[in-house]
Amino acid sequence: MTSVRDGVAERPIAEMAGSGTAGPSADPVAPSLVAAVPSMESVLAQAGHENFPVASRVLPKASRAHLMAIYGFARLTDDIGDEATGDRLALLDWLDQDLTRAAAGRATHPVMQRLTPTLQELHLPLDPFRALIEANRQDQTVHRYRTFDDLVGYCMLSAAPVGQLVLLVMGLSTPERVALSDQVCIGLQVVEHLQDVGEDAARDRVYLPQDDLVVAGCDEAALLAPVASPAVRAVVASEVGRARPLLAAGGPLARTLPLRARLAVAGFAAGGMAALDAVERAHHDVLGVSCRPRPTRFTVQLLRLLGGGR
Repeated sequence: MTSVRDGVAERPIAEMAGSGTAGPSADPVAPSLVAAVPSMESVLAQAGHENFPVASRVLPKASRAHLMAIYGFARLTDDIGDEATGDRLALLDWLDQDLTRAAAGRATHPVMQRLTPTLQELHLPLDPFRALIEANRQDQTVHRYRTFDDLVGYCMLSAAPVGQLVLLVMGLSTPERVALSDQVCIGLQVVEHLQDVGEDAARDRVYLPQDDLVVAGCDEAALLAPVASPAVRAVVASEVGRARPLLAAGGPLARTLPLRARLAVAGFAAGGMAALDAVERAHHDVLGVSCRPRPTRFTVQLLRLLGGGR
């Protein structure tokens, strides 16, 4: 998949994942740089509050252990890309190298050491992991997306690989399921962007499409306000309308799966749907209101997805 962001054509995911990756023989990274990498404890401390590890609790113990190892990698990658001090691109290169070492059983970071059994026992490809790293590299240089299609291209790096890995862990990956999973993951990423509009804008990152901001007459300064303006709310409402049908793909996907996997996948999508309900309940004021899903709405959305309703 090739997309154009800020006028620059991006390489296809497969080409990107297989190129420019330093192996174990690469020059060592300075110890002072690696010291900026988050610890395993700080990475996993967030697990109890996020949709992915919570929804996966219904899966068998062995699958949960593998998924938590993948969650740890994804969280570590995002923490480096969003929070690490110093040269984040160099740290992401180091992480790419440690991924190679993890596949060979020689990782240096505890999170990556924990990933080794998952990589080796399940023979997982490294491309989805490298796509997540590439998304965070992109975050260091690309801070705006002109169209929603451009944003989808980014989500294919930042979110879709997680769903692809979940299906591989469960031994249930097929092209048809991957296509549906990609939609769900893109929808979940859009939801996260809506929840974090103000926080992202403070970091000079805007994940609301530029074309949509222009159409609504929304100045970026409005994204830093304590309360969402009518123009901001209009853009958010548009994104909610795009995210719902993407998340709805979780229903047909879940219904092709065995019971435990069905519940987990429907749970992922239901969490996103319930978050959108919270955004709508706040009249799309994602700046003045913390739009987090309510348990009752999660249950309603879960039943709808499992039952085939919308």
